[in-house]
Amino acid sequence: MRVAVLSFAHVHATAYIELLRDRDDIDLITADPDAPPGDPERGHALAERLGVPYADSWDAVFALRPDAVVVTSENARHRRLVERAAASGAHVLCEKPLATTEADAQAMIEACARAGVGLMTAYPVRFSPAFAALDRSLADGSLGALVSVHGTNNGANPARSRSWFGDPELAGGGAVMDHTVHLADLMDVLLGGEEAAEVYAQANSVLDADLAGPGVETAGLVTVRYPGGVVAAIDCSWSHPADHPTWGGLTLTCVGERAMVEFDAFPRLLGGFDSTTGRGRWEPGGTDMDAAMLDEFLDAARTGRRPRPDGEAGLRTLRIVLAAYASLRTGRPCVLADVQRVAS
Repeated sequence: MRVAVLSFAHVHATAYIELLRDRDDIDLITADPDAPPGDPERGHALAERLGVPYADSWDAVFALRPDAVVVTSENARHRRLVERAAASGAHVLCEKPLATTEADAQAMIEACARAGVGLMTAYPVRFSPAFAALDRSLADGSLGALVSVHGTNNGANPARSRSWFGDPELAGGGAVMDHTVHLADLMDVLLGGEEAAEVYAQANSVLDADLAGPGVETAGLVTVRYPGGVVAAIDCSWSHPADHPTWGGLTLTCVGERAMVEFDAFPRLLGGFDSTTGRGRWEPGGTDMDAAMLDEFLDAARTGRRPRPDGEAGLRTLRIVLAAYASLRTGRPCVLADVQRVAS
């Protein structure tokens, strides 16, 4: 199967390239024509360092007729690449968030549906075996009815290595846009795709203010209420300092009527101090969730079945983020139905 990675803009692009490069069943091609000239972390320079084939233009990569593509461009540029991939007959895995506006997300979903290709949103954490066990404990009743969830998705400011994360036009926002969606997707799984009813958000740019453009928040707290009564609180901050031993982490604390369960997506396998660097060291344990996500995408592309999470799941999580920004603008809770009416 021929797979193309489109753009190296996102911080996850390198990990996906390395995983695909090392598979015997994949003929990999990469392209990053929008890369800033001379950027060693983008374009031909990165492809050469990773030892992967590189196409100099979008026309060149699509002329090779990839069977599937992974879109890892800036958030606001997802739509054009997804639409072009769909028109060429390629299945699509798109980095999160699916888009920066509901109109773009809807257009991407419709383009893939018209072309008869799959559209998958890149949410690797739902592929954690520990999260699957949590989901089973809710489904089989051992946790009881879910009452509330507290989630954290904290990390380093990605604008330190990819400046576009600090550009509200390209990124669509800051920490709220970047880190709310992973936890919103886990809630989407636990609640069976139930649409959120109301969102309230608070945010600021006190942390790393020098890296954030106007209107780009670096810390946020988002509260989501669902129609069935479940309330989720999400800490979505870029709060890890540059010298933190890991890029970040993700946790859930689920309170049920019968029990409380804690989930850590990146459990510590080894902690300590590295004398060669003079810094703390943290070796994460657990499954490679990126690899599990790519397995799901490639299997769906080969068989023609619907991937999970699909574009509709990406749209549901995006709506939560857009409602959070509406709440930030007004200082009041935002009813999602109101946001959807405005979008339509």
